Amino acid sequence: MLKKLSVQNYILIDELDIHFSSGLTIITGETGAGKSILLGALSLILGQRADAGSLLDKKRKCIIEGTFLIKDYPLKSFFLAHELDYEVETSLRREITPEGKSRAFINDTPVNLAVLKELADTLVDIHSQHETLTIGNSKFQLSVVDAFAKNESKLEGYKKSYSTYLVKQKELDVLIQNELQSKTDLDYFMFQFNELADVKLNGGEQEELESELRLLTHAEEIKQNLSVVSGLLSGNDENIIQQLTTVNTAISQISALDTKYDELAARIKSSVVELKDISAEAERLEDMVRFDPQRLELVNERLNIIYKLQHKHHLSTVEELLKLQDELDEKLAGIGSLESQIEKNRTELDIHYNLMISQAKEISSKRNKVIPEIEKAVKGLTSDLSMPNAVLKVEHQTVEDSKAGPDGLDKITFLFSANKGGDFKELGKVASGGELSRLMLAIKSIMAGLASLPTIIFDEIDTGISGEVASRVGGIMQQIARQHQVIAITHLPQIAGKGSSHFIVYKTDTKSTTRTGMRQLTEEERVQEIARMLSGQKLTGAAIEHAKELLE
Repeated sequence: MLKKLSVQNYILIDELDIHFSSGLTIITGETGAGKSILLGALSLILGQRADAGSLLDKKRKCIIEGTFLIKDYPLKSFFLAHELDYEVETSLRREITPEGKSRAFINDTPVNLAVLKELADTLVDIHSQHETLTIGNSKFQLSVVDAFAKNESKLEGYKKSYSTYLVKQKELDVLIQNELQSKTDLDYFMFQFNELADVKLNGGEQEELESELRLLTHAEEIKQNLSVVSGLLSGNDENIIQQLTTVNTAISQISALDTKYDELAARIKSSVVELKDISAEAERLEDMVRFDPQRLELVNERLNIIYKLQHKHHLSTVEELLKLQDELDEKLAGIGSLESQIEKNRTELDIHYNLMISQAKEISSKRNKVIPEIEKAVKGLTSDLSMPNAVLKVEHQTVEDSKAGPDGLDKITFLFSANKGGDFKELGKVASGGELSRLMLAIKSIMAGLASLPTIIFDEIDTGISGEVASRVGGIMQQIARQHQVIAITHLPQIAGKGSSHFIVYKTDTKSTTRTGMRQLTEEERVQEIARMLSGQKLTGAAIEHAKELLE
């Protein structure tokens, strides 16, 4: 329920605070007084677009705030989902800066416009002659049938199943696409894997081969230098070892004279032993060195294979090639496993599909059963609204199971005939504006007892009617207001007299400004306002008496 509406700096409204009550609230005022401005302000907290052109004073920001009592609405999940504080008295606020920037708030927490609109749609329903066109909308027509069938909980379960089915279908589609792509890549991956596997790479072999290649390439140079080493050390009469032996003999002859000569002799002797060992090792290594053209060719071929693979795959080591080989092996194994995964997902999808269709058919059955009830209820109210020959026919069609949509298997179409023996045609194509308004009023009146409707605002839907019909329209608004808050903007005294509270919208003019205001009328002021609506600005005794009768 809308408890309070505050408007600051909006078009012709400087500052306005309006407190609303439950029941039927009437808003009247002369043409041009600003009733549409008031609705425009309200529409901003309902998520409509705005700009700096809405500002009365272009230097100050515009603020619109509505306070709603929401304890009777199942909205806690909404606040939880959007991480908002839940308050029994919830405020929706909209601010527009002089630069044209807009900000939205729910309970003082900033939100984007879509979130504000999502909440507002559950709290306020504006019904004007323009909005009456929604009665011709198939989604609205389906919602009417569901309200009669009390399908709310079943629809919630179906929508969850439908959503899950779509997710599972998408997952399966991705798997199938991956399988098709994998099969396309299979030959390519297999060729790459076999190319690597056939080479039988070993970790570290590149370093070993490159070392061996260096030795094979420089075999003659190595052998020649080792021969020089062994020759100098021990290969002729003047070799280094022989000379050191002579040195050793000379030192040995004086070693007995002083211990320091003895130590020097020991060191020379040790060097002779070490050099003899070095000479022997050099001869051994020289004997081992062989120039092997065949082995050199084999090593070169092996390294060329490794280098080509590295260049092809933009890698630099054998270890990286082996890692690539393992990855290709996993991909090949994965291609085979996709088939079993696809089969598993198909089975799961079938389970969700069967559940979804079962729920859809149950909902469809309930929808079909209440159609005669809807037609009968609407017929009774249209007769009361001076459309005795009007008939609403609800056409129910079902689609194939495979074409189930977010609302199930059903297509609902409202057909209408205004006259006896007339052809039934789609509602939006045959009914006049006045007929659509009364039909919508009748339907909302019936739905009021079936669902938690938000605050309903009727914006001059009474255009084109008068007299007894107007009184009946007001009576139906009264019936709806017994269970839901109703605000009616009207120019008909017969409807104004039905309200439990009454506000007037007015303009005040000065030499330089025009302002729109709104205030609640006292009981005496209500008599005066309704009398004015009956007779114009010049009040007559008869008009005042008639106004009193309407209020009674």
